Amino acid sequence: MVNYSEGSNSPIIINYKETYFKDIFELVSSKEMEEVLASYISIIKKRNGKIAKYILKNKTNYQAANDFIACLKKLLIFNVEEIVDEYLEDRNLFLKTFEDIYTFFRSRLKFGIIELNNSVLTSKRFMDIDNHFNNLVLSFYRTIGEKVQGHANQVYRQLNPGSNACVLLNHLEWQSGDTYRKLAAIPFINTIMLRSPLLIHPASNKREGTFDEMFENPIKEFNESPENWFCYPAKIGESLAFIYFHKDFITSGVSLANLFEMATEDEIRYKKPDLICLFGMTTVNEGCKFYYDQENDIYVGQVAYDKKAEYFGYIKKTCLTLHNVSMLSKGNLPIHGAMVSITLTDGSIKNIAFLGDSGAGKSETIEALRMISEDRIRDMDIVFDDMGSFYVENGEVYAKGTEIGAFVRLDDLESGAAYRDMDRSIFFNPETTNARVVIPVSTYKDIIKGVKVDMFLYANNYDEEIGVYYFKDAQEARPVFVEGKRKALGTTDEKGISTTYFANPFGPEQKQGETNPLIDNIFETLFATNTKVGQIYTQLGVSNTGEGIKSSARQLLEELYK
Repeated sequence: MVNYSEGSNSPIIINYKETYFKDIFELVSSKEMEEVLASYISIIKKRNGKIAKYILKNKTNYQAANDFIACLKKLLIFNVEEIVDEYLEDRNLFLKTFEDIYTFFRSRLKFGIIELNNSVLTSKRFMDIDNHFNNLVLSFYRTIGEKVQGHANQVYRQLNPGSNACVLLNHLEWQSGDTYRKLAAIPFINTIMLRSPLLIHPASNKREGTFDEMFENPIKEFNESPENWFCYPAKIGESLAFIYFHKDFITSGVSLANLFEMATEDEIRYKKPDLICLFGMTTVNEGCKFYYDQENDIYVGQVAYDKKAEYFGYIKKTCLTLHNVSMLSKGNLPIHGAMVSITLTDGSIKNIAFLGDSGAGKSETIEALRMISEDRIRDMDIVFDDMGSFYVENGEVYAKGTEIGAFVRLDDLESGAAYRDMDRSIFFNPETTNARVVIPVSTYKDIIKGVKVDMFLYANNYDEEIGVYYFKDAQEARPVFVEGKRKALGTTDEKGISTTYFANPFGPEQKQGETNPLIDNIFETLFATNTKVGQIYTQLGVSNTGEGIKSSARQLLEELYK
């Protein structure tokens, strides 16, 4: 059987307002069915195999599609023995072809959309509509298959062959003003139903380039058709972000539901966002850039339309860059890292923050702690998995998070960890190098409540040492954190040993003048309050066994009990 890749085609968007089938007869007679068959034939004919010759029979794509559909219609009405049709002369080949068409359709990523438009449509009703479509496709597939094979199936696999997700849209008024009036017609996502685990195969598997500041508002170049765009309203930390994306990047837009808390209608209506992201602009040439609209106090991001931008890291990091530069303007220090609040069995709570660039082992250390904890840790709550911010309050350093989810490499997780919660997971190219998964790990309430930092560790993935080393003072610690050294693991276009200012190319690197005094203040406060500051050796860049990070996690666990 042919292995059809979702990455080779744009997602299919099913607008239930325009495409709603009451029964399988309407489904098989639809223009959409013809398009699916013609698309399938255009791919299979290139292979020139047995199925291609069988279904084409020297016809054009659309002729073959319509003739095959005519055969399907007969099967819905008559018994197979009563039908005279060239496609049923070889029933085994018919079944093989029909199964291949079904596989092709299932392999395409499909997203249902429904617009509220001031209706009383409820979230339950919109899910019922989507479930109806999925059940219809499944019923059609089983009806045809069982008729031709001459008996009922003995094994039924309850798949979701119709849609991978369904999105409820709503048009809401917000404080767009004259500057952002172009965006007013683009609908907001109100509710998302995900059929997980969701497997996505983007064209690219890593992020390239940098996030550069620009000095002209990208909204001036935004001349897109509103019907091709959607907006995911996100709460990134305490920032309200309107993330606009082109429909061809709906896989990234919908996947945001596992990463950022969705804002409610009340949080959107008549409000002004702190951040605006324009993802997939066809009117610009290249790059991921950000701009500060001083007049409206809004940070605006721009990402050009490019197949490489299908990689989820692009939309995630663009939004986090906007949030980080916004935090800097408020006097908070963005931290590219991970933080966990650990409740030990004696009831004490330790809040540990890790800093490091992509692939350094931040999230992986937390996962290692979880795996080796046995009966020594009562609970672990994620404060942030990739990006947070430090601030000083009452003479002590506190932290808040930004994301409710984690976007992590499958290769760096303990075997089976990604599949433990696979029913909620979204996988990206799971069979390749740098395979990723995005999964909810915390609640919005927990990530923004603010927790005191009890330990701050640099994730060192390039040295061969094991365990944890503590710095004596800020003068020893600051250079290590600021240098941001790590060994690249192929998660970006970097190779070998690299350095990034404060391990954070998403705001601090571009705004070093604003960041330096904040770093000084944080480190002075940490050491003044006798907070442990050091580095943990993850060995991710020097060994692929995973034993190094486990050993260091064990030493860290011992340290927590001292």
